[in-house]
Amino acid sequence: MREDVVDRVRALAGRVAASYGLEIFDVEFRREGQGLVLRVRIDLRGPAATAEDSVSIENCAQVSRDLSTLLDVEDVVPGAYTLEVSSPGLDRPLRHADDYRRFSGRRAKLVMREAVDGQKYFKGRLGGVDDEAVLIDAEDGRRHRVPIGVITRANLEVEF
Repeated sequence: MREDVVDRVRALAGRVAASYGLEIFDVEFRREGQGLVLRVRIDLRGPAATAEDSVSIENCAQVSRDLSTLLDVEDVVPGAYTLEVSSPGLDRPLRHADDYRRFSGRRAKLVMREAVDGQKYFKGRLGGVDDEAVLIDAEDGRRHRVPIGVITRANLEVEF
């Protein structure tokens, strides 16, 4: 049932987000603490968005307001739930080649399922993408080429 709810919410939320020039980054529906939480993360649309661009509080409020109304009318989620609409955050996950391009120059952590240059974990500054491999200038002072297909988890690091 939860997968069906997530799929239906993703479709509805996608329409709402698109009307504001945004896209859906992620949808979660799960039991937490006192009840069910429907969490929708929105992002700027497409690879043209720069690292300096970000989702605003107003974007979240607009999507939340419109999506809440639509979910009530469509009766997508059975019972009581809490709707949360937010951005992917400062330590956002990196999932696609476009993410690594967009955030080139930013610090990140990469975890791989297979060792690359003898390591399964790198921290460093992203250097973009070259031929389906992420370039990262790691803390060891070397530039590594990590095939996108072996990365199991990647996140930006918060920089102050």
